[in-house]
Amino acid sequence: MLAEIITIGDELLIGQVIDTNSAFIAQTLNNIGASVHQITSVQDERNHILQALQDAEDRVDIVIITGGLGPTKDDITKKTIAEYFNDTLVRDASVTKNIEDIWEKYVRQTLLQVNKDQALVPSKATVLMNKLGTAPGMWLEKNNKVFVSLPGVPFEMKKLLVNNVIPKLKEKYKFPFILHKTLLTYGLGESTLASRIEVWEDNLPEHIKLAYLPRLGSVRLRLSSKGFNEKAIRQNIEAEIDKVLPLIKDAFVGFEDEATSIEALIAQRLTASGKTLAIAESCTGGDLAKQFTQNSGASSFFNGGVVTYATESKIKVLGVPEALINEHSVVSTEVVEAMAEKVRILFNADYGVATTGNAGPSKGDSDADVGKVFIAIASKNKVVSESFMLGSARKRVIKKAVNKALEMLEKEILKN
Repeated sequence: MLAEIITIGDELLIGQVIDTNSAFIAQTLNNIGASVHQITSVQDERNHILQALQDAEDRVDIVIITGGLGPTKDDITKKTIAEYFNDTLVRDASVTKNIEDIWEKYVRQTLLQVNKDQALVPSKATVLMNKLGTAPGMWLEKNNKVFVSLPGVPFEMKKLLVNNVIPKLKEKYKFPFILHKTLLTYGLGESTLASRIEVWEDNLPEHIKLAYLPRLGSVRLRLSSKGFNEKAIRQNIEAEIDKVLPLIKDAFVGFEDEATSIEALIAQRLTASGKTLAIAESCTGGDLAKQFTQNSGASSFFNGGVVTYATESKIKVLGVPEALINEHSVVSTEVVEAMAEKVRILFNADYGVATTGNAGPSKGDSDADVGKVFIAIASKNKVVSESFMLGSARKRVIKKAVNKALEMLEKEILKN
């Protein structure tokens, strides 16, 4: 069963608003077995919308439309959809009542005609009541194809999609089972990883597809299969995972459905073992700590962190000996190891992590080359460190340094 997503709005095409709706819709459709064939963005312009609707009808079975349903003159989606279906707009009493209720409870302004007119819907449409806003969802069918128009406001769209649209689609169609299993790897580049698993990949069954999803510091390997025999699909995917894991055991850190990131996996392992963490950052400026604290539950393992950016703060806050810095430079193995051990003791943690380096674009308190970064992990028994050359683009240097620190910490946790 094929689907297409059409997003409407000039703001999307000029980059003023990032289209997060399509990602949510695609994932939700995929979860029920509908394959998204195409995502299309169009202007708030009649001919553009009409052409997009016709093209989608020729390609797919299900068309999900978002945007263009606001109470302003430039939002013409409803009128254009009515035209496409050779229909007229009629006032829906239930939507009118919903708008009036919202105004009475939450809006301290006059209910204008443009707001009342949001109750106008194509006469052939099944109304999907939007309790979170004034623009209703609309379900229409043509030539055995389903068209669903949803408001562009993300939280309104999501509620309608999950609670109204998906149940109706599952009633109308029989969908295949789709399974994605994603392996998370860290520390190997995409080409190196591909070389390792080349023979295994070449021998994958035709019904199992492999995708490489690289990002800074990591590569995700996604295995996908679909069909109507769920048990067989699960067994076949698991069999292939058993074959590939020995080939990537030094880089494999977990499955995406268990935790979506390496920091989540670290958090799980620290919490399960009752271990704690503290972080001292220089060149990464707090970005490493943020990877943990942006997720709930971090207080169970994260004791604290400091951003000792200036040399003086490394001495006064962490207690790194000034003589050590003068002898080896603030960007050095000796100093980063001292930072990691000092922050571990300062916060009474099981692990201390430290970063120091020159992220550029110019040199700071050290003569180290731009892109030179040192990272250390201190435990109660030892301190380990590594140095890296991470390029010259400041933001990428910082991001790479964070990824390397996470990778190193994960390995040390697994050793203990």
